[in-house]
Amino acid sequence: MIDVEDLIALVRNYNPRCNADLIRRAYAYGMKMHEGQFRKSGEPYFSHPVAVAAILTEQRLDDATIVTALLHDTIEDTRSTYSEINELFGSDVAELVDGVTKLTNLQLSSAGSQQAENFRKLFMAMSKDLRVILVKLGDRLHNMRTIRSMKVEKQAQKARETMEIFAPLAGRMGMQWMREELEDLSFKVLNPEARNSILRRYLTLQRESGDVVHKITGDIRHELERASIEADVYGRAKKPYSIWRKMQEKDLAFSRLSDIYGFRVICGSVADCYRILGVIHQRWRAVPGRFKDYISQPKSNGYRSIHTTVSGRDGKRVEVQIRTREMHEVAEAGVAAHWSYREGVRSKNPFSVDPAKWIANLTERLDEEDHEEFLENVKLEMYSDQVFCFSPKGDVIQLPRGATPLDFAYAIHTRIGNSTVSAKIDGIRVPLWTRLKNGQSVEIITAEGQRPQASWIDVVATGRAKAAIRRSLRAEDRGRFVKLGHELARAAFDHVGKKSSDKALRTAAKMMGLADEEDLLARLGSAEVAARKVVELLYPELSMAQAEEVDVQRPVVGLAPDQSLKRAPCCQPLPGERIVGITYRGKGVVAHAIDCPGLAEFESQTERWVDLHWKSGRHAAVHSVTCDITISNDAGVLGRICTLIGEQKANISDLRFTDRKPDFYRLIVDVDLRDVEHLHKVMTALEAETDVAQISRHRDLSRKP
Repeated sequence: MIDVEDLIALVRNYNPRCNADLIRRAYAYGMKMHEGQFRKSGEPYFSHPVAVAAILTEQRLDDATIVTALLHDTIEDTRSTYSEINELFGSDVAELVDGVTKLTNLQLSSAGSQQAENFRKLFMAMSKDLRVILVKLGDRLHNMRTIRSMKVEKQAQKARETMEIFAPLAGRMGMQWMREELEDLSFKVLNPEARNSILRRYLTLQRESGDVVHKITGDIRHELERASIEADVYGRAKKPYSIWRKMQEKDLAFSRLSDIYGFRVICGSVADCYRILGVIHQRWRAVPGRFKDYISQPKSNGYRSIHTTVSGRDGKRVEVQIRTREMHEVAEAGVAAHWSYREGVRSKNPFSVDPAKWIANLTERLDEEDHEEFLENVKLEMYSDQVFCFSPKGDVIQLPRGATPLDFAYAIHTRIGNSTVSAKIDGIRVPLWTRLKNGQSVEIITAEGQRPQASWIDVVATGRAKAAIRRSLRAEDRGRFVKLGHELARAAFDHVGKKSSDKALRTAAKMMGLADEEDLLARLGSAEVAARKVVELLYPELSMAQAEEVDVQRPVVGLAPDQSLKRAPCCQPLPGERIVGITYRGKGVVAHAIDCPGLAEFESQTERWVDLHWKSGRHAAVHSVTCDITISNDAGVLGRICTLIGEQKANISDLRFTDRKPDFYRLIVDVDLRDVEHLHKVMTALEAETDVAQISRHRDLSRKP
């Protein structure tokens, strides 16, 4: 374990004016609080906070962050309290320690909405003070370095969490060295055979071709000396996990994998960067499509560098990164460069970014989304690589790799995205799903009245675009859902002999934690909330009666004892819909929907009308309804449609094709259902299927009772 004076010496290397007394007091306090505690390896527990503090000195961080590292487990694992740390070390340290404690208690690898909510808390902590995450990343790095002392199942859990969350987060913050080490340590746990195989192949390659890194480094230095350019040149073989990921992504064997070596040239000025690029391209052949200029187009976390891949010695592809020393400092520290010290003063690096602006950009518009959307968008942001495209005016738009013209449109403004009808790339009209490439010029064509389509969700790649499309679709559907929700609520309340008044709906909305009765009706109409659940919530004593099975032979109230009932084939009314009966000689009573156009012919025959309504309770799924569905003509689509209907506990009693086109089929499907709510669930499930172009309830007035 590093003693306190050695730790202070590490801090003084970059900050001679550090508060040594504060560090000594924190060291002594932490050691006292953790006295008698031991790690799984048998070492004193306090060796871990000290190691985390030492890791953070490599980032040249301020005193408060180093002290936080020494104390980061005290509130959680000892009798220490927030108020005590606040009194002894100040509010800045106390807030940071409290923030790290809360992050430690988050189960980021948990499932579903819980993981999404924990991600939201993680980003909230980041927005308050990014140093909390820096301490947490240092904590995770040391835990991964010493993971072998944990139980096997715990190792696997921590490694997966590190690979999926903390490594990408470190990369997104610009701390690429930490990302690579976290990935490799996780890879060592999750797939040791693959990692060892790559290491063995490295050794074989070295035996066959010698020390390639040393040779190519010498070649680059020789060319720079000839051009009288002063620069430092470093080379290395890439990490095993980086090699493994490329093998998986490109489906290549190790022997066919190129650019497994990386080289870095660090010089004094931006002008030298471009001179060095010219020297390298004159000496070796550049690989097309493998050039990126992050100096003229820096990443959002402040990263600047020129990347190029060339065919080096013996035809081997090598990646070369060229940057100034100031750029290199930001490349190593990422967003943490904002707190870096040099010679006792805060570093004034012109390339470091303001953490507040960076986190605001990362979490922009995410507060308006639900948990699952938030999680999806955070992961999109964390895992994205980048492309840079130009607007017709020459403005640069930065997007993740895989982005489309729709993403470009939404990056400019939500209004432009919503009204997009087509796009041009480099002056040529292209489909909206075209993937953008670096350096392309994109022109968005809009039209008044255009609205986002549901299929756009699968086209766009950015969280911003997905969120905007979903908001627009929700707003557009809301009026329709509210209207349908009114009908569903009225039918459900009628079942138990109650009225769906505004007051009743307002009370139910309040009990369910919703904004108002309109919000409740919208959720009823979109099938997010079942109408009978609302009734059960308000009238629990009636729920048993509602659950009773209704007699299939006499499902309505209002029939005389000797009268039989049939449903009108023209309108096919369902339980939950308002109905009226028409008497027929020899046919009993035929039930029509109250809005059935076929009732017009009976307007003058009022003596034949019978007042009917459906019995309350649970109806059997025996009421056939005909649906008109248009689907895309692709393999497996019809099977998925039938499966979706079955998943809603509905039975297909008949199916026939009415129109066949090269790209679409139109079919008529008879489905046996319980009630109007059941029908809505089936239709909603089908509407959500991307291969369903249109679905409607089919009514045939030519069909007479």
